[in-house]
Amino acid sequence: MKKAYVIGWPIEHSRSPMIHDYWLDYYNIAGAYEKKAVAPDKFETFVRAMAGPRGLPGEGKRPGAWQIVGANITVPYKERAFQVADSVDSTASAVQAANTLWIEEGKLSASNTDIYGFTANLDDYVSNWARTDCPAAVLGAGGAARGVIYGLFERGFKEIRLFNRTRTRAEKIAGDFGSRVRVMDWERRSLDIANCALLVNTTSLGMENQPGLEIDLHLLPDFSVVNDLVYVPLKTALLHQAEGRQLRTVDGLGMLLHQAVPGFEKWFGQRPSVTSELRELVISDLEQ
Repeated sequence: MKKAYVIGWPIEHSRSPMIHDYWLDYYNIAGAYEKKAVAPDKFETFVRAMAGPRGLPGEGKRPGAWQIVGANITVPYKERAFQVADSVDSTASAVQAANTLWIEEGKLSASNTDIYGFTANLDDYVSNWARTDCPAAVLGAGGAARGVIYGLFERGFKEIRLFNRTRTRAEKIAGDFGSRVRVMDWERRSLDIANCALLVNTTSLGMENQPGLEIDLHLLPDFSVVNDLVYVPLKTALLHQAEGRQLRTVDGLGMLLHQAVPGFEKWFGQRPSVTSELRELVISDLEQ
């Protein structure tokens, strides 16, 4: 039977097994998906062993053993997963990070499905969100911001206004992506989001047990969409403020659900659907 992992350090917080177990049961697939805490000094060895001739320690290649088909990669290993893979697709190359690995002809392949998850989540909840005649605003300059920017360029946006507390990190992204990314001062974020059709928060600000995100949305046009990648809490202060202005809003949980779709299809041969039942299952777990 086929088995996939989600690998991180730590890994206890991951809801990915809940998502994949739901699909394995729903589609009646004999397979498994497990959390795997891998220490930093063991990461490359563990990942290479998944595709190696001997298999993983304790799993092996013996008859009747699990067939290891790949893994999701979470913090802090996405950049290292990109580097260790034998081949990477265009999404992983663009972001220089990978969150999905699969084994193909004995080789380790890598992708970044966060990009798909981001755009699919918006497609699910709001129509006409990709107003490419207007700029988009992105808060943050980490790996998530890179994926969001790539996804926005794929959808035809011609200008991204990038805000980050550390300006040099934003300038590095602008240097990698080109002149369509304009680095803006963090202190002017409430002013320079004017005329933006989309605002995306990729920072941890507003997350449970993190500082709040201080921003005034009054200059956003009435047709704007506000997307917060944070999903704990599900409705952040940013989304509350946007709703108070009657702007369309999208929370971050859908991105988590949709980014899991391509990996499951690669590993288990079935393209799964993100259903309201699955979403409610994860929400119930988040609220415990």
